[in-house]
Amino acid sequence: MLTGLRLVSEAAELAARRHAGQQRKGHDEEPYVNHLAEVANLLSVACNGEDAELIAAAWLHDTIEDTDTTHDELAQRFGSRVADLVEEVTDDMILPKAERRRIQVDEAPGKSGGAKQIKIADKISNIRARIFFEPGFEQQLELIDYLGWAEQVVAGCRGVNARLDALFDEAVAQAKATL
Repeated sequence: MLTGLRLVSEAAELAARRHAGQQRKGHDEEPYVNHLAEVANLLSVACNGEDAELIAAAWLHDTIEDTDTTHDELAQRFGSRVADLVEEVTDDMILPKAERRRIQVDEAPGKSGGAKQIKIADKISNIRARIFFEPGFEQQLELIDYLGWAEQVVAGCRGVNARLDALFDEAVAQAKATL
């Protein structure tokens, strides 16, 4: 079984390969792997690097949702905790966006501590990606919509990691300052 830095490194490598060619939404269309790296780094900082499985799951958090990766494959390569965390934060992409959002809000309080932390880090990264120096009207509307929903999801995730809670609040404040 992989552990420590090897676990994180192999998770990062698989995530980068599975998301190769994908771009992040936004004006820069940066490589999607940048989002995964940011989420993993946020969790590394929040847990002081002491939970390699959580950091590995952060790297992999969108693989089931956005690629042909399966839970079983992740469990075989990275262990059941990593695979279970990834599955726990995976949306059912068959559902309409509004339904996926509603489910995230409704189910957030019942998630495991690890899944809650991944959700918060994911929302921080997504908010940061939506902050523009001089946002246009459409960008402002999209940011307002995303912030309202993200705050609802994170309300159900708070209390597991004070550092992540504070980083989320900071990201929201920075975003609102641009409006």
